[in-house]
Amino acid sequence: MSEICNKCGLPKEICACEGISKEQAKVTIKMEKRRYGKPVTIVEGLENNVREISKILKSKLACGGTCKDGVIELQGDHKEKAREVLVSHGFPDNTIDVL
Repeated sequence: MSEICNKCGLPKEICACEGISKEQAKVTIKMEKRRYGKPVTIVEGLENNVREISKILKSKLACGGTCKDGVIELQGDHKEKAREVLVSHGFPDNTIDVL
């Protein structure tokens, strides 16, 4: 017997919650300067699978980073590249703001 999604009540194989959450997410990507002038890219507004998305971004951008309280911090200035990676993983381009 397959597992059932808590949100929509459908079996996990045909669950549409992840796709809907990607379409409704309002993602913000910005760059901050931290200690000693080091740039850090901040990705906010992701709700589900933040750790998995963090791993994907760190792997594709070849950088270090962390995931704290639903916010992804990437070492370096990767604003445009991070947007491209998120779009390639199913996030609509019009819901991503790059500041």
